[in-house]
Amino acid sequence: MDISWDDARLFLAIAETGSFSGAARRLRIGQPTVSRRLAALEYAVGASLFRRGVDGAVLTAAGERLVPPAKKMAEWAGELHRAAESSDTSPRGLVRVTAAPYMCFDFLAPFSGAVAKKYPGLRLEVLSGIQYLDLGRGEADLALRARCPPNADLKRVYGVQIRNAVFVAKSLKAKLPKRPALQQIPWVAWAPPFDATPPNPQLESIIPGFSPVFTADNYLVMLAAAEAGVGAMVLGDLRHRFVRERSLVPLDVDLGPYATSELHLVCAKSALDIPRVRKVSELLVEELEQAKKR
Repeated sequence: MDISWDDARLFLAIAETGSFSGAARRLRIGQPTVSRRLAALEYAVGASLFRRGVDGAVLTAAGERLVPPAKKMAEWAGELHRAAESSDTSPRGLVRVTAAPYMCFDFLAPFSGAVAKKYPGLRLEVLSGIQYLDLGRGEADLALRARCPPNADLKRVYGVQIRNAVFVAKSLKAKLPKRPALQQIPWVAWAPPFDATPPNPQLESIIPGFSPVFTADNYLVMLAAAEAGVGAMVLGDLRHRFVRERSLVPLDVDLGPYATSELHLVCAKSALDIPRVRKVSELLVEELEQAKKR
């Protein structure tokens, strides 16, 4: 029995999202199509791969056995795709870059404008999210991440250290002590399901009984709340040339071990064989190197 890559990709999408609706969104197909194709796959395999319930789709024992080889299949599909594209000699086409919401808004969006002016044939797709996309599978071409890649198939292209700072609206700063203690600051932070996303865990570890005054599951909503004077936000202070004028101002506070963080440019090792990915990577390194000197 042959299992096609399309079937394996469908199976993985359900397994990793935990639902038919999540798989449909990831694959950009209808939920009935997901159900129909899974039924055909289970018939071919001769076993149920998921238990359906109110909590979504849970892998059966038969499904669990298929996960490791399906992941390998996904990685090789990504390698095959990159190998095919490496024959293109010109840096043209779409390059997908993923990063945390703040970095996408503050840096990658204006960086995309500079790329478009210099290389009209290049297009950037900026993927803002909390979960890591799988670079090995080709879910993105490049990533800006806070940690070095643990996977041997990934390559760290460049790294820079960033100073973190606490920012507030001027109206809120006027109400706070000149050098407030962390416990005296009203905080804007991530809401569930993203409450384990930085800086929440870091603030919880250095502020006893940490309880933010405002939470949201969207970065721009959090930023709007901070600009309205609701509370303070921890932001990376990367001095790149695209820095926009902020209505927020820094507070003179000590973040202790979290006063700095790292930013790493990462990709699949074979991704740099693709001219358009290599060019965007080079441009990102140039910008980060200049920011490092500021």
